[in-house]
Amino acid sequence: MKLVSPLNQSVTRTRKALRNGIDAFLGHRNDYFSCFYPGCKSPVASFVLNKIFSRIRFDHKKMDKLRKLNEKGIVIYSGKYKTRFEFLYFHWAMKRAGLPYPEIGLDIGFLFLTPVKRLIRTFVSQLDHFLHTFRLKDPYNSGYIATELTKGRSGFLYLIESKSFYQHFLNAKPDPLLVLIELQKKQSTPIFFVPQAIIFSTSPVKKTPTLLDLFLGSNEKPGKIRRLIALVKSPKKISVEISDPVNLKAFLARPAIQKLTPEFQVQPLRNHLTDITNRQKRSVTGPVLKTRDELFQDILTDRNLQEFMKEHANSNEEPLVSTRKKATAYLKEIAASYNLNTIYMFATVLNWIFKNIFEGLVVDQDGLDKIKEASKRAPLVLVPCHKSHLDYLLLSYVMFKHSMPCPHIAAGKNLSFWPLGPIFRGGGAFFLRRTFKGAVLYSKIFSAYIEKLLSEGFNLEFFIEGGRSRTGKLLSPKLGFLSMLLKAQQNGTCDDLLFVPIYVGYDRVLEEDAYLHEIEGGKKNPENLSQLIRARKFLKKKYGKVYINFDEPISLKDYIEESGFGRNELDEAGHKQVCQGMGYKLVNSINSISIVTPHGIIASCILNSPGNRISYKELMFRVDAYMNLLTFFGAELADTLTIDPDLAFNHVVHAFLSRKFIELADESDTDINETTRFIVKDNKRPILEYYKNNAISFFVPAAYTAIAILRTDTFQFSSQDLADTYGFLQDLFVDEFSFDEEITCEGHINHCLKAFMEDGIIVPNQALPDAFNMTSEGFRKLKLFSSLLNPFLESYKVALVHFETYPKGKFDAKDRVKKIQSMGMKMYKREDIVLKESLSKVNYINACTCFMNKGIEGYENMEQIRTYKEIIDGFLELAAVNRP
Repeated sequence: MKLVSPLNQSVTRTRKALRNGIDAFLGHRNDYFSCFYPGCKSPVASFVLNKIFSRIRFDHKKMDKLRKLNEKGIVIYSGKYKTRFEFLYFHWAMKRAGLPYPEIGLDIGFLFLTPVKRLIRTFVSQLDHFLHTFRLKDPYNSGYIATELTKGRSGFLYLIESKSFYQHFLNAKPDPLLVLIELQKKQSTPIFFVPQAIIFSTSPVKKTPTLLDLFLGSNEKPGKIRRLIALVKSPKKISVEISDPVNLKAFLARPAIQKLTPEFQVQPLRNHLTDITNRQKRSVTGPVLKTRDELFQDILTDRNLQEFMKEHANSNEEPLVSTRKKATAYLKEIAASYNLNTIYMFATVLNWIFKNIFEGLVVDQDGLDKIKEASKRAPLVLVPCHKSHLDYLLLSYVMFKHSMPCPHIAAGKNLSFWPLGPIFRGGGAFFLRRTFKGAVLYSKIFSAYIEKLLSEGFNLEFFIEGGRSRTGKLLSPKLGFLSMLLKAQQNGTCDDLLFVPIYVGYDRVLEEDAYLHEIEGGKKNPENLSQLIRARKFLKKKYGKVYINFDEPISLKDYIEESGFGRNELDEAGHKQVCQGMGYKLVNSINSISIVTPHGIIASCILNSPGNRISYKELMFRVDAYMNLLTFFGAELADTLTIDPDLAFNHVVHAFLSRKFIELADESDTDINETTRFIVKDNKRPILEYYKNNAISFFVPAAYTAIAILRTDTFQFSSQDLADTYGFLQDLFVDEFSFDEEITCEGHINHCLKAFMEDGIIVPNQALPDAFNMTSEGFRKLKLFSSLLNPFLESYKVALVHFETYPKGKFDAKDRVKKIQSMGMKMYKREDIVLKESLSKVNYINACTCFMNKGIEGYENMEQIRTYKEIIDGFLELAAVNRP
């Protein structure tokens, strides 16, 4: 029998007691680690953190993508650089929002925020493990991380941190991403990474850091002091971004990733998450900002451009140095001088101006969020309609206010005058000539500049119509700049471009007097300093509301593939086809998101009366007819029309009275009622036509269909009877109104017939299939829709009379329009045409384009001229617009 000394017995008892004491203190578990954050228990610390974090603005719509995500799998938040601030903020914010919040820090410790009791337990647990194994307990190798995540806790990891990297590289510590990859392979439940970023400044990262950046950290990686300054000085500028979750299970299932071992799957995953975070930040700050001189050097020393300049110098028999001087001068003429101080100044000034002249900006926030998300995939090309000089100022202002980088804007050279030119350049404007004809070197330099902007990742903005619309409706697309963008993408400057159709509309446009002058044939006044000084008068008036709508971004790469060209390089014919198709697709998209205002509806009703007098009762009858159609088509209405339409229409009527567009037939009327009659001021009809055309795109199919029905000259018809007339009108006005080529005439007709049935204009014929009967009130309403086209029909009639009078080639384009304007005025005075608004220079130009494309160029084509005149006279007679 072995004897045990009293000393050994005492040591054994002591060890056992110590073991029991440790177990009792640690409880049923022995896995206490500093990587677990139990939440802040100190009232003082909680108060401080709450005060700090509550100053950060967080759009709660971004949280929607995280709802119930923890029910689908394990949630891991990821950030780029190691900082406990982001962990603590997301723990606080997500917990308050009832969303999965991070509790496990992967390679992050929280000793300084751990309650004392837990801190001691952690120390005792580690000491106990060290005494048994002579090394500290690791949360990865012990299985603690995997166990806690599997239980439903969420984690947080950082992608780039030099100390952690070298520890992982030397195999001193497990890589968290490798641990998560191995965990994913052991279970069917997916692990979701949520890339996030807290951006403390919307300013772009500069290529050359300043002295302040060296001490306080850059905008890319701000230090503690810089973050504190941002929190105290400008917390509203801090932006919190969350990207769509990345499914690790789906990522590992990619063919290229499946071939790799887990150790080599880590870096592609890290790169993927880092790339998402980088694009996340660029969607707010924009790309790294180079100086203007750096951009010039990159462009002018490009190998392809250097070779082109040599060839150009040789072909023009001039010294290479002269060509290079010209190239440099052209680049200085074109390029923007993107400057943050200018943008901040702009924001302050525009904020004051817009508050003074507008009653409000109605911005499509959901659409803006979508394009901000899309900007993480590829450079954006903003494509707004162009109604006013304020368009580009408004868009840049909206982008800036919603934490997005201001775009580089293609502006006409006419706006480069001092002092606005330098200011616009600082805000991102670059200038182009109206024509590149004969300017080979200029064209090449301009293309090189555009390609450089895209390769750097800047967002661009251009107007698909070329110039401002003087008629209120969208103009036909101008394809020159679009063609350059297509070539840039095909040259590999960027993998894809996302085109964003944007509608910018106004209750009242600032330039209406200038537009009236130009429509009636007056010369456009050039932009200059004196005009800028006179612009002060606009600050004394109110111009209603501004409406900004965004359509879904259109991927250029996807569009090319959908057009049947796949990923092959486009030949000349393919380039032209894609360019033209995209141009009209953008115009149609803008039309589809246009907002109908009460000004546009009232203007339409006033103008489309059979004379210059209309009663309030008749006006409201027409309003109901137009509103019923708009409602059926699902057109987006101005907020005033959705809140209280009667009040909105009455407000517009009073506004038109005060602006002398209309006047009371009986000046003694003090209160407007059903019997009140109005007189339309003849000289104001062209301005009313402008506002009518703001909404006309929704009415054009109905107008075509109405004329086609009236032309059948019977109260009973079938849809097949309408196709020829509809197709003729669509072809005649191809330069006035764009249409979706994917929808046939029959498709448009059937849609309109359903709307007409809904409003009681027609009823189905009970005896004959696909046949309809017109109601008596329907006949009256059809005239309301058909008469919307009368100004255009009269303008085209005037153009035909010109071609009937003069031989082919008698005048050049400019003189031809002058002659047509003169002839139109004579016909108006003789009452051969009756609408003042039909005396439109823009309509005449479009009419000439239409008829000359059909081979009508002079009285040599008399047979065609007579045919078209007869048809147009017939259409005008159907609407029966007569002067009282």
